[in-house]
Amino acid sequence: MKKNTLKYLIDVVIFVDLCSITIIGFMLGFVIPKGKAAGKYFLGLHRHEWGEIHLYLSLFFLVLLFFHIWFNRKWIFNSSKRYFGEKWKLVLWGFSAGWIAVLFIAWIVV
Repeated sequence: MKKNTLKYLIDVVIFVDLCSITIIGFMLGFVIPKGKAAGKYFLGLHRHEWGEIHLYLSLFFLVLLFFHIWFNRKWIFNSSKRYFGEKWKLVLWGFSAGWIAVLFIAWIVV
């Protein structure tokens, strides 16, 4: 399979996966009752089952995102070199470390 075909397929699956995550998130937030309501079922699945599907789709999204970034790393590197000059590696490491720090702090707070 050609690299561009694989990149296209990964992007299509990312789009479908992200749309599914969004729809299930809206269902969990606005459609399926919270708390001790009796009808916490939607399309035959309990609220917790929808939550598990949401979680697994999110984890699958992270895997797809890794491959998407991996296949586009040359473009990322070249664009970073163009915008940040010789310190492009430092900037990318800084963005990565900063984002990991934000996620870690959010995890601790929650």
